[in-house]
Amino acid sequence: MAVEEQTGGAVHTGDAGEDPRSFLDVRDLRIHFPTDDGLVKSVDGLSFRLDRGRTLGIVGESGSGKSVTSLGILGLHNRRNARVSGEIWLNGEELVGATPDRVRRLRGRHMAMIFQDPLSSMHPFYTVGQQIIEAYRVHNKVSKQVARKHAVDMLGRVGIPRPDRRVDDYPHQFSGGMRQRAMIAMALSCDPELLIADEPTTALDVTVQAQILDLIRDLQQEFNSAIIMITHDLGVVAELSDDILVMYGGRCVEYGGVEDVFHRPEHPYTWGLLGSMPRLDRPPAERLMPIKGTPPSLINLPPGCAFHPRCAYEGQTEGRSTTERPELVETAPGHSVACHLAAERRRRIWTDEIAPKL
Repeated sequence: MAVEEQTGGAVHTGDAGEDPRSFLDVRDLRIHFPTDDGLVKSVDGLSFRLDRGRTLGIVGESGSGKSVTSLGILGLHNRRNARVSGEIWLNGEELVGATPDRVRRLRGRHMAMIFQDPLSSMHPFYTVGQQIIEAYRVHNKVSKQVARKHAVDMLGRVGIPRPDRRVDDYPHQFSGGMRQRAMIAMALSCDPELLIADEPTTALDVTVQAQILDLIRDLQQEFNSAIIMITHDLGVVAELSDDILVMYGGRCVEYGGVEDVFHRPEHPYTWGLLGSMPRLDRPPAERLMPIKGTPPSLINLPPGCAFHPRCAYEGQTEGRSTTERPELVETAPGHSVACHLAAERRRRIWTDEIAPKL
């Protein structure tokens, strides 16, 4: 059956799962959680693509749906508590309709994740080496001796000093940066084709952050992995990503190449994120420009455009912002925006009002 839809700034047509251009193809993904207070729409119609060797940065405030998306791709949501619909095609195989056992076999070998807090993600009762060995042996029929040698090699590859000795240390014996490196070694132990990094540099020193980002870049070049970088730090996105997906209220509000989103952004929410980021390449402004208000409740999203209560330009849409949800529309090749403001108006606002203040 032919599929035609708007995804990641491009409309594409083809048989489901047979698009040779996309290693990862997420189509109309919805992840909802029933609660006593109502239905939490954490992800509500998200679509994007990612090819091998490329990095997609997903940015947005806390509660925008970034981490829920990553866990959905990996099949880590409890299906008794989460309602997951849509399609996730990984190298031609659909995952939403796959059995939990099949998705479990794909994790580690074909897709893996670097979690935000390695100390809570690693088991405190087992050594770092034991955990890497277990992750490797699940997908490879090798002896413990071979798996241990592989664990030592992986720890050395990610820059752990004296890996033959540190392999027998426990997670609490590692520093924060070393634990993050060990988590990366575990995630890459089976050479996954897709690597999802969820806030991989949070709470690390600036110098350690730079080392971790350099490591992820080098390992991507070595393994030709597709990487999804989930973060609220736009500096990290600018450093690593080829494309950027901006999420708000469980949906994509802007998608484009890193140059477009940083230098020609069109959504007011993206302007707010950029205005909230300190800049070192320009004379400092008097104050940062934070986004007013707070992120919306995912149980009771505002009608129309979910961003309209916080948008300074809501009054310029002839009332559409409060009644009609904007669709993601391609405004330039590879650049899509979900906003009721006319494209020319958005560009004038950015050029005349927003960019000079940043």
